[in-house]
Amino acid sequence: MADQFDEYYEEEYSEIDIMALLMKLFSYWRRLLIWVVIAAVLGLIIGYSIPKSYTAHAALAPEIAQKSSSSMSSLAALAGFNLNNMTVTDAMYPDLYPEIVNSVPFTVDLFDMPVTILEKKDTVKTDLYDYLLNHYKTPWWSSVIGLPFKVLGWVKNIGKEKEDDATGHAEVDPYHLTIEQGRIVKALGASISIAVEKKTYLISISTTAQNPKVAADLCQLVVENLQKYVVNYRTEKSRHDLAYYQQLNEQAQKEYYDAQQRYARYVDANQGVVFQRVLIERERLQNEANLKYQVYNTTSQQVNSAKAKVQMETPVCAVIQPPTIPLKRSKPSKAKILVAFMFLGFCFGSVWYLWGQDIVAKLRGKDDESETSSES
Repeated sequence: MADQFDEYYEEEYSEIDIMALLMKLFSYWRRLLIWVVIAAVLGLIIGYSIPKSYTAHAALAPEIAQKSSSSMSSLAALAGFNLNNMTVTDAMYPDLYPEIVNSVPFTVDLFDMPVTILEKKDTVKTDLYDYLLNHYKTPWWSSVIGLPFKVLGWVKNIGKEKEDDATGHAEVDPYHLTIEQGRIVKALGASISIAVEKKTYLISISTTAQNPKVAADLCQLVVENLQKYVVNYRTEKSRHDLAYYQQLNEQAQKEYYDAQQRYARYVDANQGVVFQRVLIERERLQNEANLKYQVYNTTSQQVNSAKAKVQMETPVCAVIQPPTIPLKRSKPSKAKILVAFMFLGFCFGSVWYLWGQDIVAKLRGKDDESETSSES
């Protein structure tokens, strides 16, 4: 059975004469040239119809935090475990940064970025949301393709009450976006790219826009917001502790000052009095003031310690490569589009002259035979 298959494939291969195909293809070189020229013209039309885009880049080197578990050592020692040399790695890995940047709340925070563009010799000052909504250019075929859907939506809405769909982003709710806001979030997410190097955890951020300055400003804002997010995450527990200790310190300070005032008023009111009960009461008030001072002093130390802890746990996310305004466009590459269309034109023309026209001729011949047979 295997020998039969081998013979069949050998026969099929022997039937394909490559040189004959090349000679046949060479005989149509003028027509193939026309195919290539037509494809090149189409490629140029497509290339010049796509709006220019610029890409800004930035590189970050995040700090990988490891928290020591020494605070648990005393408790673990009771159970016979030694935790002095153990560390607990922070849950905020750089691998999660792309998920953070692509999240809806993070994207929504970019809506208010100020944008200044030159449009028809007029300077337009707006924000990123309005820029993407009203000042972003699209290829001409996007309007042509989208026209039937617009007409279909308009027909569906005939006779229906118009739903109150809030536009803009003055009161945007990341949990419940409008259709318009959802489109902007999707478009903005597509213009932001972030990659993490597995070995070095180097973070590369790229942003694309049709204006080079907008691309650079957006990249800078993404870097700053990402740094703030990481800092807030790393220091959240320490900042809550600091706020709690500050509250205790303020209360202890008030109680200490009140105790001082009570002691001072009592001493002023009993100058020269040598009764034992007066002396005892004065001593009691003094001891109470001393006790309040000790509490106040202790809470002040805790506040200073908490401040130092917040500073210690604040990560350093070094900017290796800051974003700069791109000088050259990143898309479209007219040369690549031209070469691709010329190649496709050559391929389609070759397939047509080698096999396509023969197949069509055979089909037409069968149709003619069927017509003559039916007439007879």
